[in-house]
Amino acid sequence: MSYLLLGLAYLCGATPTSYWVGRTFFRLDLREHGSGNLGATNTFRVMGWRAALPVMAVDVFKGFAPVWFFPPLVDASFGWTLAFGGAAIVGHIFSVWVGFRGGKGVATSGGVFLALAPLAVLGGFLVWVAVTFATRYVSVGSMAAALSLPVFVWLTDAPGGMPLRVFTAGLALFVVWAHRTNVRRLLRGEENRFGRKDTRPLVAEGSGQGGESTP
Repeated sequence: MSYLLLGLAYLCGATPTSYWVGRTFFRLDLREHGSGNLGATNTFRVMGWRAALPVMAVDVFKGFAPVWFFPPLVDASFGWTLAFGGAAIVGHIFSVWVGFRGGKGVATSGGVFLALAPLAVLGGFLVWVAVTFATRYVSVGSMAAALSLPVFVWLTDAPGGMPLRVFTAGLALFVVWAHRTNVRRLLRGEENRFGRKDTRPLVAEGSGQGGESTP
């Protein structure tokens, strides 16, 4: 049963919210516009805040739901709880429904930790707000928030002890890795700044996962 729920956690995370919103209400494939990523930031950049807000809310819930609702169904250990959260994040970044593409996993990771360590998430969110608005780069704010999360997990003494701390550190590195194309664009001075709407067709870089960070 736990393995079945693990698969369901992946499928939950893999739900391509922004893709469906784009197709249904805007008649466009978000993978072909802006940064090409399927998450709230690119949704905001291409389709505006009215589309981005519900996408963000669902992406957070995709991470929260498996961690909060699945463990009681099978009396799961904390290790399985972490596995459910990790599966949801991987699903968001590599969605089976859209050619194993997706976003950068920031919002879905936030949902996972909203269930596991809400005070740490609050700290990470404040870091994201401060760095994003100071630099005008969502990608920089997202990486800063991810790297700060292990610190806040430790400072708030979140339940889960060492397994949670190791999981958080690994997730932080994974999120930074997911932003590798953003880092290259930052170094070249080509990264898009927050608040600039972009409806241009995507100019792919590598796999097409470059451009602004997509939670």
